[in-house]
Amino acid sequence: MVMSTSQDPFTAPFGTLFGERMTVAHLNEGVYTYSGEASPVENFSLHPATHALHYGSTCFEGLKAHRQVDGSLAIFRLNDHANRMVQSVGKLHMTPPDAEMISTMIIDAVEANASHTPDPPGSLYLRPTLIGTLQNIGAAASPSTSAILYVLTSPVGDYFAGGVRPLTIFIETTTPRTTPQFGMVKSGANYVMALGPTLDAKRDHAADQVLFATGGDITETGASNFFLVDDDRIITRNLDESFLHGVTRASIITLATDLGYEIEERSVPVDELVAWAEHGEAFLSGTAAVVAPVGRIKLDGHDITVGDGQPGANTLRLREALTAIQVGKNPDPHGWLTAVSS
Repeated sequence: MVMSTSQDPFTAPFGTLFGERMTVAHLNEGVYTYSGEASPVENFSLHPATHALHYGSTCFEGLKAHRQVDGSLAIFRLNDHANRMVQSVGKLHMTPPDAEMISTMIIDAVEANASHTPDPPGSLYLRPTLIGTLQNIGAAASPSTSAILYVLTSPVGDYFAGGVRPLTIFIETTTPRTTPQFGMVKSGANYVMALGPTLDAKRDHAADQVLFATGGDITETGASNFFLVDDDRIITRNLDESFLHGVTRASIITLATDLGYEIEERSVPVDELVAWAEHGEAFLSGTAAVVAPVGRIKLDGHDITVGDGQPGANTLRLREALTAIQVGKNPDPHGWLTAVSS
C-alpha cells in the first residue's frame, strides 16, 4: 500500500508501506532511457510471456536513506550499491545500466519521497529493481534484451519484530543456501531457495533465521552476513561467489578496524561457532537488519546460548558506530553518505 500520513512504519511490517512516487527507466536495443523525474507508483503492464516471469531475469538492490540529526537527508553507500547492481545485471547476462544512472534514479526517488522518511531509528528503504521484459517463452537459453529498471521506496522501522533483541538461529548443514557460483547476485532466485529451510526452522525450532553451513562451513543466513566478535577480534567468512558480498558487511569490517579489532576473514567451521558461544558474541549484518545480535543457536537438537544470551557489548558497540555515521551523529571519515534534498 502507498504510504499515508496515518500509517506508522514502526508498527507496519517491514517493506509493506511505499512512497508515493518512483523512478523508472526502460532498456531497448541496448540503451536505457530515463525521463529524469519520478512518476506516481502504479502497476506495470506485463505480457504473459515476459522473460522474468519464466526464466528469472530479475535482480535488485537494497539500501537506505537516513534522516540526519540536523534534519537533512543522506543515502548510505549509494555508489557501492549502484556498482553491485551493475554486477548483478551482468551476471544475468543482460545489458547493465550505467552505475551513475542508477545512482541518479535512486537520488531522484529519495527526493520525491523525502517527506515519508521517518526519523531514526527508522529510515527510507530503497529498492532498485530490474526485470527482463523480452516477450519470448522460447528464450530459456537467451538473456532478455529489454528490461524495466525502477526504484521503489519504503518507509521502515526495524527489520526484525521487537527491535534490537537476541535472535535465535538454526544451523543448516545439509541444504545449501543457493547455487554456489550465483550466490553473490541479489536475485530473487537466491532468496526463494532459502525460503523452505527458513520456514521449516521457524516452524520446528522457533528460529528467527537459518545460518547456512553446508558441509560444516558457515556462510550466511537467508538475508544477512554472519560475524563472531569478542573484545579483541572479529571473524567472518571470507568472500567467494557462493554468498552475498554485503555492503553492511564491508562497513562493519572497516569500522571494526577503526576501533582496533583484529579482523579475520576465513573459513568458519560450525565447531568453532559452538566453542565461541561459550565466551564470545555473534551477530548478523545487512542493510535491512543493520546489526542484529544472536542469542541462541539451534544445532542437531541442541540449544546453545551465545554468551549470556543477551546482545553483547561489542555487538552493540559496532551497531552504534555504524548507525551514528548513517544518521550524521558521528563524522563520516570514509565518505559513505550522499546528501540529497529533503
